[in-house]
Amino acid sequence: MSDTHVVVLAAGKGTRMKSLEPKVVHRALGVPLIEHVLRAADPLRPQTTVVILGH
Repeated sequence: MSDTHVVVLAAGKGTRMKSLEPKVVHRALGVPLIEHVLRAADPLRPQTTVVILGH
């Protein structure tokens, strides 16, 4: 197991996107933005992954 830990800071209202939804749930290529980030971190095989949500 890896000693790597991942922390994703995913706090944002999405107001500049002119949306009532948080940025992390917007889709790019049919996939929520947060999923793109988590997929990018997956090859690191982190021991833990923590997603900080909020505003």
